[in-house]
Amino acid sequence: MIPVSHVLDQTILTTLLDHDPMVQDYRQFFALLDWSLVQQWEGQQSFHRRPPTHSEAAYIKAFLLRIREGFMYSTQLRRFLLKHPLLIIELGFHLELDPKAPYGFDAHKTLPSRYWLGEKLRTLDPLLLQQLLEATVHSLQAEIPGLGETVAFDVKHIYAWVKENNLRAYVTERFDKHQVLSGDPDCKLGVKRSTNQEQPDGSTKERKELLWGYGSGVAAATTPDYGDVVLAEYTQPFNEGDVTSFRPLYQRAAVALQAFPIHVTADAAFDAWYVYEAATRHGGIAAVPKNGHGHPEMLRDPDGVPRCAKGLRMTPRFAFQHTNGYRAQRFGCPLLFPTPTGETCERLSSNHGQGCHKDPNWEAGGLMRVLLDRSSPLYKAVYTQRTSCERINSQAKELGIERPRLRNRRSIANLNRSKILPSSPPPVSICCLSFPLAS
Repeated sequence: MIPVSHVLDQTILTTLLDHDPMVQDYRQFFALLDWSLVQQWEGQQSFHRRPPTHSEAAYIKAFLLRIREGFMYSTQLRRFLLKHPLLIIELGFHLELDPKAPYGFDAHKTLPSRYWLGEKLRTLDPLLLQQLLEATVHSLQAEIPGLGETVAFDVKHIYAWVKENNLRAYVTERFDKHQVLSGDPDCKLGVKRSTNQEQPDGSTKERKELLWGYGSGVAAATTPDYGDVVLAEYTQPFNEGDVTSFRPLYQRAAVALQAFPIHVTADAAFDAWYVYEAATRHGGIAAVPKNGHGHPEMLRDPDGVPRCAKGLRMTPRFAFQHTNGYRAQRFGCPLLFPTPTGETCERLSSNHGQGCHKDPNWEAGGLMRVLLDRSSPLYKAVYTQRTSCERINSQAKELGIERPRLRNRRSIANLNRSKILPSSPPPVSICCLSFPLAS
């Protein structure tokens, strides 16, 4: 809507909107998204009271502007818009008309308060943001053949805005994981980094770097000519392991692509059998470094069959469902099964006279995890694409997304979801960090 003013008539205001550099920049930026999805979403909502003053699209555009300008607080966003009234018109806020004002409306009365901007960020519908992302990915697939055949996964830590993360502040029981912090009740205590330090006596001591916050997982694909494309995002409390974000990220990436990735890649924190299983089902590999977690390596033949401590090939007995959710295969002592051979071994009397046994994971993903050739050209080519997530996380850190000035999980999650919308026209950079931060 173009307002009427005693100072500037509608023709002049329209001309200003068409020639203002900042308005034109954001008009081109917003054109990258399919806003008809927002209109459809609004049409499906039932408002029991009066309809909202401002459209959902206006709020989303304002939040996109917030991170693009590098603002950490809603106060900064509101102050910026008050200095650029033409942007208020372009964003689509419902104007409080005032013909005596230079631009024909009262900017202070038009803009939501600082409190309501924060509240709206918290209550944004995550499914709507996901639909905007999916529409963007579909458009990119039309321009980039083969997009999403290889998908990389990673998790970045996010510091909660609490005094417990400030090491200069005196806090009693700073790292008590059972407490609920008043500054952010949703954040949890987790381990950012764990290292082993060698002691003077030659022993090692584990040293952990702890923080209160969240883990923001991303699924991304990369192409040499277009750059990095974020396909999905998932935010959860920091006490959850990185690998627990794989399944929701994989599902969201598959929905956005309308197809399952062929290959996946991630760092050693994602070394779990179901990560490999997702790749084997579609004829690909999971390029993930093997993480033994301190357990000794099981001796195996090239077909995956384990060998006992004496180096003998063990005998398969029966399959069963393991308590960890995978199909396991019981292998028994070759000196006793299928028939006793009469040979002696110091382990024959163990396990109630049944000798030694092993229960390896016998799923296709479990076998790939231990048998995959991590020196092959295919593995190296797929694993190299993991750097797309690292570049995205690096951009997030530069924009201050690592330390959001927010105090609840929903706001942080919505900001993280929106960061995967495009922040600049392709092919310069398709990955997006649209909000100051964050299912």
